[in-house]
Amino acid sequence: MTVYGIPNCNTVKKSLDWLKDHQVDFEFHDFKKKGITEEKLNEWCNTFGWETVLNRKGLTWKKLSKEEQTKIDNQALAVAYLKENTSAIKRPIIEENNKAILIGFDDDNYLKTLA
Repeated sequence: MTVYGIPNCNTVKKSLDWLKDHQVDFEFHDFKKKGITEEKLNEWCNTFGWETVLNRKGLTWKKLSKEEQTKIDNQALAVAYLKENTSAIKRPIIEENNKAILIGFDDDNYLKTLA
């Protein structure tokens, strides 16, 4: 299992704590340090939808002008933006056997999916 995120994100911290508390083995991929491929971003967008993968609640997105935000209106443009601005990826994203299974943190979803 791989957890993708950035370590200083509170949602990622909650997720990692949950996984540790439930003794789930995982590897952490810090996409701030290790980056993320366009292929991986497209996989996630195909699984969850690009509008879910693009974190519109974060500071990175909010720093864009309304005009810049409006221009990102499809998966290709979202992926290009996210590849250069990894902080705008909704996190964490959890993969099992190289397939994305969870995005964000929700205790109930984690229990249903991972327990």
